[in-house]
Amino acid sequence: MRQDLENLTFILGGARSGKSTWVEKLASAAGEKVLYIATSEILDEEMRRRIQRHQERRPASWQTLEAPGQIASVLQPRLNSSDYDACVLDCLSLWTSNIILRLPEDCDEGTAWAAVQAEMDPLLDVIQRHPDLPCFMVSNETGMGIVPAYPLGRLYRDVLGRANQHAAACAGSVYWMAAGIPVKIK
Repeated sequence: MRQDLENLTFILGGARSGKSTWVEKLASAAGEKVLYIATSEILDEEMRRRIQRHQERRPASWQTLEAPGQIASVLQPRLNSSDYDACVLDCLSLWTSNIILRLPEDCDEGTAWAAVQAEMDPLLDVIQRHPDLPCFMVSNETGMGIVPAYPLGRLYRDVLGRANQHAAACAGSVYWMAAGIPVKIK
């Protein structure tokens, strides 16, 4: 396990807990030049509207990197050639979903976690190579509700739980968002 990445802040919480709004404030406080890594894909009209609302909230000086997968490979060249005040990844939960949905339907938890970790660890390595760049990672906590009725939902919940634990273990700081209030837990 890598040592705490002091430059990585992990923000975890439920849906509509205020995670994205708060991380945008943190990143803005770091400076005007922020790289926003968007992991979402437009799959339907409702998702398009959600993405648009997020885009409209962000300052014009922020650059967006759309990266639904293989984030490390597209992020590293940008960090070598550009100077940013902060980097935001929003969000680990959609990124995990993207990875799982590329796998065979009969995939087990171990295989799915291995696929997520194979993309996540290179990203954590990139963050580690840039210790002066504040990085913020957002994720949903999905394990506190009802047990999903379908195997894919249970697989997603379990693998995202493992991804959240991995990110929290590596991050220098971890915050839990509840009703728009950040609570530092690490």
